[in-house]
Amino acid sequence: MNSKTIAYGILRAVSILIGILLLLWFLYKIQSILVYIAFAAVISLMGRPLVLFLKRKLKFNNTLAVVFTLFITIALFLSIFLLFVPIITEQGQLIGEININKIGDDLDRLNEEVSNYFNINKLNLLEVLKQTDLMKYLDLKIIPNLINSFLSGFGAVLIGLFSILFISFFLLKDSQLLENSLLVFAKKEDETKFMRAFTKIKDLLSRYFVGLLLQVLILFTLYTILFLIFGVHNPIAVALIAAIFNLIPYIGPLFGGILVLILATTSNLGMDFSTVILPKLTYILIGYLIIQLIDNFANQPLIFGNSVKSHPLEIFIAILIFGSLFGISGLIVAVPFYTAIKVISKEFLSEYKIVKQLTKGL
Repeated sequence: MNSKTIAYGILRAVSILIGILLLLWFLYKIQSILVYIAFAAVISLMGRPLVLFLKRKLKFNNTLAVVFTLFITIALFLSIFLLFVPIITEQGQLIGEININKIGDDLDRLNEEVSNYFNINKLNLLEVLKQTDLMKYLDLKIIPNLINSFLSGFGAVLIGLFSILFISFFLLKDSQLLENSLLVFAKKEDETKFMRAFTKIKDLLSRYFVGLLLQVLILFTLYTILFLIFGVHNPIAVALIAAIFNLIPYIGPLFGGILVLILATTSNLGMDFSTVILPKLTYILIGYLIIQLIDNFANQPLIFGNSVKSHPLEIFIAILIFGSLFGISGLIVAVPFYTAIKVISKEFLSEYKIVKQLTKGL
């Protein structure tokens, strides 16, 4: 091997490395746009069954079906947003009418009752606040910065929402648009396999996201009934928050349960701990755990088994792996990514025994 060949090989390797680094840098710079595309893709996958229904059953033309689907999507998200208005309004009124001395007395009384009931040392809340140096963060100079941050964030949210809806419209209108965009990365001889895999992924993920929507609806209904029975303030909004938390596997229900217990405690602040607060928290916790059991042993196996054609153990291991690698975001995207990997493996690596075994039901 002569020196020219070696130099050419080194130059080619360095060029490829530089190209990869430039690509990663470019993707990092446009990460917000990639997020918009990802959200739009999810909306298009969730709205695809409705578009097909409107076109096939109600004879809508393609554009009208897409517009109607996006209108339903906007109305759904707007309704969810409006559910939180009563909580924000109520908290604003409470802040305006706040009585620091009364709240301090209520918290001190609750602290003392909890300590006496469980026979533990009383926790000095004032000392805890002093040790955390909370007061050093209460600087009036940060208020203008907070206002500016809010206004800039609000503008970014509006731009993001418009971008997502705009992209969603064209993804729903032309179902082949995303496939054709990604097809440029496939070799000519692999285009058929690529299209077949992408169509399969789209069908499976469409059913998966619709299944998640159904799961949230079922949990929202059960939580609402539970919170209405035990008098939790703003039960509909709290139930929706708890149901949305459930979209994060394993740790989501834990955070949702803690939030529910905190809200239930604060809504009964000032009442007797042993006769009012503790029994109510116990009943709410029991009801919450029963709903979780229903979700774990009925809802999730049905969604995962029928939508993405995967065994619950596969899903569990995939979620653990993605969660270990990417944290909470990995937990959320584990099932869609694992499904895509399975479908692609079936098309391009079907000669391997392990791929045949894992993709048997696809």
